[in-house]
Amino acid sequence: MPKIKIPRKSTAIDMTAMCDVSFLLLTFFMLTTQFKSDSSVIVDTPSSISEIKLPDTDIMNITITKDGKVFFTIDNKNFTRERLLQRIEEKYPQVKLSPEAAHTFVLNGTIGFPLAQFKGFYELKDEDRKQFKQPGIPVDSTNNELGDWIMQGRLSNPGVRITVNGDQGCPWPVVKKVMNTLQDKNVNKFNLITDLEADPHKLKGL
Repeated sequence: MPKIKIPRKSTAIDMTAMCDVSFLLLTFFMLTTQFKSDSSVIVDTPSSISEIKLPDTDIMNITITKDGKVFFTIDNKNFTRERLLQRIEEKYPQVKLSPEAAHTFVLNGTIGFPLAQFKGFYELKDEDRKQFKQPGIPVDSTNNELGDWIMQGRLSNPGVRITVNGDQGCPWPVVKKVMNTLQDKNVNKFNLITDLEADPHKLKGL
Protein backbone atom coordinates (compact mmCIF):
# COMPACT_ATOMS: atom_id res chain seq x y z
CA MET A 1 0.00 0.00 0.00
CA PRO A 2 1.57 3.26 -1.04
CA LYS A 3 2.50 5.81 1.65
CA ILE A 4 0.49 8.97 1.75
CA LYS A 5 2.67 12.01 1.67
CA ILE A 6 1.39 14.90 3.74
CA PRO A 7 2.11 18.17 2.02
CA ARG A 8 4.52 20.32 3.93
CA LYS A 9 3.31 23.71 4.98
CA SER A 10 5.50 26.74 5.35
CA THR A 11 6.56 27.47 8.95
CA ALA A 12 7.51 31.06 8.21
CA ILE A 13 6.12 33.53 10.75
CA ASP A 14 5.45 37.13 9.90
CA MET A 15 7.55 39.10 12.42
CA THR A 16 6.47 42.53 11.25
CA ALA A 17 3.96 43.05 14.03
CA MET A 18 6.42 41.85 16.71
CA CYS A 19 9.15 44.19 15.42
CA ASP A 20 6.71 47.09 15.53
CA VAL A 21 5.81 46.32 19.13
CA SER A 22 9.49 45.97 20.09
CA PHE A 23 10.36 49.36 18.66
CA LEU A 24 7.34 50.94 20.33
CA LEU A 25 8.39 49.52 23.71
CA LEU A 26 11.99 50.63 23.19
CA THR A 27 10.87 54.15 22.31
CA PHE A 28 8.57 54.24 25.34
CA PHE A 29 11.32 53.28 27.77
CA MET A 30 13.80 55.71 26.21
CA LEU A 31 11.37 58.59 26.59
CA THR A 32 10.12 57.78 30.08
CA THR A 33 13.25 56.50 31.82
CA GLN A 34 14.80 58.93 34.30
CA PHE A 35 18.55 58.58 34.56
CA LYS A 36 20.00 58.70 38.03
CA SER A 37 22.81 61.21 38.42
CA ASP A 38 26.16 60.15 39.78
CA SER A 39 26.49 60.33 43.54
CA SER A 40 29.81 60.38 45.35
CA VAL A 41 28.23 59.87 48.78
CA ILE A 42 27.69 56.43 50.32
CA VAL A 43 26.01 56.11 53.70
CA ASP A 44 24.92 53.17 55.85
CA THR A 45 21.38 54.18 56.74
CA PRO A 46 19.65 52.85 59.87
CA SER A 47 16.78 50.40 59.49
CA SER A 48 13.13 50.85 60.37
CA ILE A 49 9.75 49.20 59.80
CA SER A 50 8.22 52.20 58.04
CA GLU A 51 6.24 51.24 54.94
CA ILE A 52 6.11 54.76 53.46
CA LYS A 53 7.76 54.83 50.05
CA LEU A 54 9.15 58.09 48.73
CA PRO A 55 8.45 59.22 45.16
CA ASP A 56 11.22 59.28 42.58
CA THR A 57 10.77 62.95 41.68
CA ASP A 58 10.28 66.29 43.47
CA ILE A 59 12.88 65.30 46.05
CA MET A 60 15.45 67.46 47.83
CA ASN A 61 17.86 65.27 49.75
CA ILE A 62 20.29 66.21 52.53
CA THR A 63 22.91 63.55 53.25
CA ILE A 64 25.03 63.33 56.41
CA THR A 65 28.03 61.00 56.21
CA LYS A 66 29.62 59.03 59.00
CA ASP A 67 32.37 61.64 59.41
CA GLY A 68 29.85 64.50 59.66
CA LYS A 69 30.00 65.92 56.14
CA VAL A 70 26.78 67.40 54.75
CA PHE A 71 25.73 67.05 51.10
CA PHE A 72 22.80 68.47 49.15
CA THR A 73 21.04 67.33 46.00
CA ILE A 74 17.76 67.99 44.22
CA ASP A 75 16.25 66.27 41.19
CA ASN A 76 15.85 68.07 37.88
CA LYS A 77 12.13 67.60 37.30
CA ASN A 78 10.83 70.45 35.15
CA PHE A 79 14.31 72.02 35.01
CA THR A 80 14.52 72.52 38.79
CA ARG A 81 18.32 72.45 38.83
CA GLU A 82 18.51 75.06 36.08
CA ARG A 83 16.28 77.40 38.08
CA LEU A 84 18.28 76.65 41.22
CA LEU A 85 21.54 77.58 39.47
CA GLN A 86 19.99 80.80 38.22
CA ARG A 87 18.94 81.78 41.75
CA ILE A 88 22.34 80.93 43.22
CA GLU A 89 24.12 82.97 40.54
CA GLU A 90 21.80 85.93 41.17
CA LYS A 91 22.58 85.87 44.89
CA TYR A 92 26.29 85.10 44.44
CA PRO A 93 27.44 86.68 41.13
CA GLN A 94 31.02 85.57 41.76
CA VAL A 95 30.07 81.90 41.17
CA LYS A 96 28.49 82.42 37.73
CA LEU A 97 29.32 79.42 35.54
CA SER A 98 30.15 79.14 31.87
CA PRO A 99 27.55 77.38 29.67
CA GLU A 100 29.62 74.17 29.73
CA ALA A 101 30.02 74.25 33.51
CA ALA A 102 26.33 75.06 33.95
CA HIS A 103 25.44 71.97 31.89
CA THR A 104 27.70 69.92 34.16
CA PHE A 105 25.90 71.29 37.23
CA VAL A 106 22.52 70.25 35.84
CA LEU A 107 23.76 66.70 35.22
CA ASN A 108 25.86 66.35 38.38
CA GLY A 109 24.02 65.01 41.38
CA THR A 110 25.61 65.94 44.68
CA ILE A 111 26.81 69.27 46.08
CA GLY A 112 29.20 68.93 49.01
CA PHE A 113 31.51 71.93 49.14
CA PRO A 114 31.50 75.62 50.12
CA LEU A 115 30.33 78.18 47.58
CA ALA A 116 33.91 79.43 47.42
CA GLN A 117 34.77 76.17 45.60
CA PHE A 118 31.57 76.07 43.53
CA LYS A 119 32.86 77.57 40.29
CA GLY A 120 36.22 75.80 40.43
CA PHE A 121 34.59 72.40 40.97
CA TYR A 122 32.32 72.56 37.92
CA GLU A 123 35.09 73.87 35.71
CA LEU A 124 37.26 70.81 36.43
CA LYS A 125 37.64 68.05 33.88
CA ASP A 126 35.44 65.00 34.39
CA GLU A 127 38.22 62.80 35.72
CA ASP A 128 39.52 65.50 38.08
CA ARG A 129 35.99 66.15 39.33
CA LYS A 130 35.51 62.48 40.17
CA GLN A 131 38.78 62.45 42.13
CA PHE A 132 37.90 65.63 44.05
CA LYS A 133 37.13 64.94 47.72
CA GLN A 134 34.21 67.15 48.65
CA PRO A 135 34.59 68.58 52.17
CA GLY A 136 30.86 69.04 52.76
CA ILE A 137 28.58 72.08 52.90
CA PRO A 138 29.20 74.43 55.87
CA VAL A 139 26.45 74.25 58.50
CA ASP A 140 28.05 76.32 61.25
CA SER A 141 26.04 79.13 62.80
CA THR A 142 28.48 81.71 61.43
CA ASN A 143 28.58 80.21 57.94
CA ASN A 144 25.51 78.11 57.20
CA GLU A 145 25.41 77.70 53.44
CA LEU A 146 23.06 74.71 53.69
CA GLY A 147 20.28 77.16 54.53
CA ASP A 148 20.82 78.95 51.20
CA TRP A 149 20.61 75.70 49.26
CA ILE A 150 17.42 74.70 51.07
CA MET A 151 15.73 78.05 50.52
CA GLN A 152 16.73 78.41 46.87
CA GLY A 153 15.81 74.79 46.20
CA ARG A 154 12.30 75.28 47.60
CA LEU A 155 11.85 78.46 45.58
CA SER A 156 12.98 76.58 42.46
CA ASN A 157 10.42 73.83 43.08
CA PRO A 158 7.68 74.72 45.59
CA GLY A 159 6.35 71.15 45.48
CA VAL A 160 9.63 69.54 46.52
CA ARG A 161 9.70 67.02 49.37
CA ILE A 162 12.69 67.15 51.71
CA THR A 163 14.48 64.02 52.87
CA VAL A 164 17.38 63.53 55.29
CA ASN A 165 19.65 60.58 54.59
CA GLY A 166 21.98 60.15 57.55
CA ASP A 167 24.54 57.45 58.21
CA GLN A 168 23.70 55.50 61.34
CA GLY A 169 27.09 56.48 62.75
CA CYS A 170 26.96 60.19 61.90
CA PRO A 171 27.66 62.66 64.74
CA TRP A 172 24.51 63.82 66.50
CA PRO A 173 25.67 67.49 66.77
CA VAL A 174 25.77 67.66 62.96
CA VAL A 175 22.30 66.13 62.71
CA LYS A 176 21.05 68.75 65.16
CA LYS A 177 22.60 71.55 63.08
CA VAL A 178 20.86 70.22 59.96
CA MET A 179 17.51 70.03 61.73
CA ASN A 180 17.94 73.52 63.20
CA THR A 181 18.70 74.77 59.68
CA LEU A 182 15.50 73.20 58.37
CA GLN A 183 13.49 74.81 61.16
CA ASP A 184 15.12 78.19 60.50
CA LYS A 185 13.85 77.91 56.91
CA ASN A 186 10.35 77.02 58.14
CA VAL A 187 10.69 73.36 57.17
CA ASN A 188 8.95 71.44 59.94
CA LYS A 189 8.08 68.35 57.90
CA PHE A 190 10.64 66.10 56.27
CA ASN A 191 11.32 62.39 55.77
CA LEU A 192 14.15 60.35 57.22
CA ILE A 193 15.48 57.74 54.79
CA THR A 194 15.99 54.28 56.31
CA ASP A 195 16.44 50.69 55.22
CA LEU A 196 13.26 48.64 55.33
CA GLU A 197 13.08 45.72 57.74
CA ALA A 198 10.28 43.34 58.68
CA ASP A 199 7.75 44.46 61.27
CA PRO A 200 8.15 42.00 64.21
CA HIS A 201 4.43 42.31 65.01
CA LYS A 202 3.56 41.01 61.54
CA LEU A 203 5.82 37.96 61.68
CA LYS A 204 4.10 34.58 61.65
CA GLY A 205 3.33 33.27 65.11
CA LEU A 206 3.23 36.67 66.88
